[in-house]
Amino acid sequence: MDEIRLGVERHTFTILAKCPRTGALGIAIATYSLGVGGYCPAINPQAGVLASQAFADPRLRPIGMQILESGSSAEQALKGMQDADSYADYRQIGIVDAQGDVAAYTGPKARDWAGHETGVGYVAMGNVMVGPQVVDAMARTFESTETEVLEERLLRSIEAGRDAGGQPEGQRSAALIVYRVEESYPWMDLRVDAHDEPVGELRRVYELYQPMADYYYYLRPQDPANTPTQQEWVA
Repeated sequence: MDEIRLGVERHTFTILAKCPRTGALGIAIATYSLGVGGYCPAINPQAGVLASQAFADPRLRPIGMQILESGSSAEQALKGMQDADSYADYRQIGIVDAQGDVAAYTGPKARDWAGHETGVGYVAMGNVMVGPQVVDAMARTFESTETEVLEERLLRSIEAGRDAGGQPEGQRSAALIVYRVEESYPWMDLRVDAHDEPVGELRRVYELYQPMADYYYYLRPQDPANTPTQQEWVA
């Protein structure tokens, strides 16, 4: 492949995880840059979830995902992404594989504050943050909400990161993406591409979408003959 060169700088905070109860994989992410859901995350429900950020280069995502899809570990995928990247020192990468094992890296040239925390089945990370309290708030929130469904845990975690200060410039886009193990399409793929308060807007969209999730995921694609209208579903 062509040599990977330095990309556009992204100021981003992210949590990615596997649910130990259901096996679902997901990510929640927020940033000052626009349209973050389109260029940082990648998920294969049979292989893992990853995010490449800081000076983000979307070409790193398929490299890591192909390694995970081969059955290799999160650590092996991280090494493969770094080996393919001439500017690995600028990047920040988090990976959770299908077994729930994790790997994370914050390059020494990622802009301060930058860092990550890992726990059982999750990675929390951020760059150009107001301080380490942002990542710590995400990690503590995720750990304290283990009885909730994965999408709620992820969303609460980035809400906690925002409330801990987030980025100095604020945020302008956010995304929440969750895959369940039984299908190749997402259980939930919600994006706010340009908004003055994208995490709050993502919460609003989530609250609207959540009652429709079974309808979109199961009923409409798998039983169209017996699918009511959306208005009938929510009535």
